[in-house]
Amino acid sequence: MTNIGVLGANGRMGRAIIDAISQDPNANLAGATVRDGSPLVGVDAGTMAGVSANGVSLSERLNTELDVVIDFTLPEALCDNLDWCVANNKPIVIGTTGLNNEQKVALNQAAESIPVVFAANYSVGVNLLLNLVKQASNIMGETADIEIVEAHHRHKVDAPSGTAMALGEVIAEELDRPLEQHAIYGREGHTGERDPKTIGFATVRAGDIVGEHTVLFAELGERLELTHKATSRLTFAKGAVRAAKWLTEKSAGLYDMRDVLGL
Repeated sequence: MTNIGVLGANGRMGRAIIDAISQDPNANLAGATVRDGSPLVGVDAGTMAGVSANGVSLSERLNTELDVVIDFTLPEALCDNLDWCVANNKPIVIGTTGLNNEQKVALNQAAESIPVVFAANYSVGVNLLLNLVKQASNIMGETADIEIVEAHHRHKVDAPSGTAMALGEVIAEELDRPLEQHAIYGREGHTGERDPKTIGFATVRAGDIVGEHTVLFAELGERLELTHKATSRLTFAKGAVRAAKWLTEKSAGLYDMRDVLGL
């Protein structure tokens, strides 16, 4: 049995993770936090998440009686969360996206002391998509025009999505094209003819779209479209719980979801 602490338990992903833990016979919710001063402090975490009451009260801090932490909070909270895990020698699974360089450095430094899984997306299907995109880039990337289109709900605050950026990074690495030099994040006005080395990104924000990603490899006369569509956050939550159980047996280091899946 893996005892899991969930940070940001009242967020959309936090609730889904508590639901996923409740469905997993080999996982147990050992703690769940909300922001300081939240009126939810003391409320049963299961009741808050819309599943059966589980006897775990929402709190402002995790206790140390747990095996692993899952963090899908905000970038500005990451460094403090990492410091707590390092100080208490707890592995952590991180799904927070939109990190700046300072936060990425903190992530790498923490991984020198504790096991860390960091992934832009914890869906099994998306991680298979990353592998397929790598293969397609190797075969078609030198001659095809490559575009990445992603869509998410109206509340998402970062763009392009972390998953779209991960897809772009896989392509850029495979083609030896530094993403910061070849990415185009929007087009407007008279743009001129398309640069064949460009990796394009297009972003949609609308309604309650959970997450959709398409990578387009367009040749003259044919095109390949690789698409993943998520219809429930529970997909990501179950992947995060899977990663948490896997991580408890690992030594210090930085891992991603493809490591968890053995891809």
